[in-house]
Formats: sequence, C-alpha cells, structure tokens
Amino acid sequence: MEINTRKTALIFKALGDENRIRILQLLQNGEICACKLLEELNITQPTLSHHMKILCDSEIVSSRKEGKWMHYSISADGAEFAISCLRELTNTK
Repeated sequence: MEINTRKTALIFKALGDENRIRILQLLQNGEICACKLLEELNITQPTLSHHMKILCDSEIVSSRKEGKWMHYSISADGAEFAISCLRELTNTK
C-alpha cells in the first residue's frame, strides 16, 4: 500500500486529541446523536462541531442528518484504512 500522506495526516490529527478519543470511545457502542454526545462530554455545541468535522474529514467517523440533529458512527472502512496506515508506517520490512 502506498501511503497518501495528506489523508494519513488527517487520520493522525483526528486521533491526536483527548476529546476526539473520548468521542470515538462513545461511538464504539453504535450511532449516537450529537445531542447525546453533548450531554456525555460536557462541551459546547461549537466545540463538538469542530471535533466532529475533524473526525469526519479523516473518514473515521460518518454522519447523517435526521431532522435538526446529526447522528455519528464509526466508519468501518475508515477505521480499517486508519489501521492499515499505522501498519504501513510502522512496518520495519
């Protein structure tokens, strides 16, 4: 696999923040509405939006809109790609 440095940097940026790690831990149990994430994390809506944009840009998290709320879940394809990037970067050949 040839590394796409830009996409790989987005993945590591997404994983490089304590709040985003907490969000991923919450999403491990399945899809969650932004309103529930706000309750669990005790952060403001703009802060949550910032973190979710970074997670979605990395493609580790996917989103869908239902009414006025966004619902988020871990993307299986995005997670697998992140794992393969880490494997490739740490492969000592």
